[in-house]
Amino acid sequence: GAALFSEGRVRIEPKAGDGSMMVSRSEEITDLIYVFSKSQYRAKEVTPSVERIEKRCLELFGRDYKYSIIHNTNGDVCGHYPRKIVFLEYESSDNHKESFESTVQISRLQDLVNRSKMARCRGRFVCPVILYNGKHVCRSSTLAGWGELYGRTGYNYIFSGGSDDTFGDAEEVLEDDCAVRNNDSQLFDKVRGSDIKLLKYLSVRYICDLMVENKKVKFGLNVTSSEKVDKAQRYADFTLLSVPYPGCEFFREYKDRDYTAKGLVFNWNQDYVDAPLTIPACFTKNLNINWSEYQSWDLVQQTQNYLNLLLHIINSDDENGLLVHCISGWDRTPLFVSLLRLSLWADGAIHASLEPSEILYLTIAYDWFLFGLIFFFCFNFLKHIVCDTFSVIKKQRCTFVPERQVRLEAVRELFLAAYSSTVGLKSSAPSPSGAISGLLEQFARGVGLRGTNAII
Repeated sequence: GAALFSEGRVRIEPKAGDGSMMVSRSEEITDLIYVFSKSQYRAKEVTPSVERIEKRCLELFGRDYKYSIIHNTNGDVCGHYPRKIVFLEYESSDNHKESFESTVQISRLQDLVNRSKMARCRGRFVCPVILYNGKHVCRSSTLAGWGELYGRTGYNYIFSGGSDDTFGDAEEVLEDDCAVRNNDSQLFDKVRGSDIKLLKYLSVRYICDLMVENKKVKFGLNVTSSEKVDKAQRYADFTLLSVPYPGCEFFREYKDRDYTAKGLVFNWNQDYVDAPLTIPACFTKNLNINWSEYQSWDLVQQTQNYLNLLLHIINSDDENGLLVHCISGWDRTPLFVSLLRLSLWADGAIHASLEPSEILYLTIAYDWFLFGLIFFFCFNFLKHIVCDTFSVIKKQRCTFVPERQVRLEAVRELFLAAYSSTVGLKSSAPSPSGAISGLLEQFARGVGLRGTNAII
């Protein structure tokens, strides 16, 4: 069935004396990581523990925002997105709860989402996840190529018994099938046109593509594509940024180096790497970064500079939002979405009422869907963005405000404590003494922890 959007305005207030408030914040994070380390989230397979996590996310969003819900029950819109997708309408305060109404009509947004979900890899449509000064930061996968678009419509039609509840009804699939045979561009015009309408409705102008390749090719087919190589230049109205960032395969080297990111440089000379760094001059000239040296940056420098770029983009335009995506919308995309959320929160610019344990819970539960090596890197990396270089708050020169550093270090410490007691870290080259990896060993000494479980 079609996904429904809630017309109601939701705000959940914590109840005085609520037993859940007595639960230790650190235990809450530990339980969350444990649940997701055991199984991948799927909208069709929800346990009572996952339902509690979903409810907690809504409560945390509701502390600072008025929002509506995109209902994704049973994964009707996207099987890999949350069952309850939050659309943040505006920041709320006790004194001005009804001072602003969103210009987005929920019924119209529903229609655009339903029409555009075929346009992107694995159906991961453009989804708004952060609201900053009235602008939406969105996430998605990259554009579906001919191989996936044609193959997926046929696959879903055949294996759903003649109906396709994920990508439209059978008549639409057959219509697209015919269009592909007659003229490929007709199908792309239809689905990518809907994708563009959704982007414009959300006032997204900037698209940041993290792929290291222009197109993903499998078995000789262009399985996925990207806005930057759309032959018909359908995305010409948008500002496209190609900022290639290595995927999860590269982070195996991060683990092999005992979780040390400094000095770890991606090999840009591999055959499949063909996406250049392309950033408009209006963004590069104000950041004091030598972008021509990007292939020599280690993982720390590259992540710092890309995050700085994203922060600069959302601060340079008072009206238009940003889309961040990689290939599948896993790992690299939540990495930067999560870093953006935590960095802006540390400045008090978003989620202003949340404590360190609460923003950590929210970003783990809502921004991360697949736990992998990049997941650990994200939160350990917070130590590299504590300085005011990454702050969106305008301060007088030579002044240093320690709140940002304190807040981010608190989040990192909570995460490492919870991660070490659930998933743990396993060094690829154990020391002769059999000690755990250097990073976790140092942390364990600092907070009094003892052994860990091994990561699989």
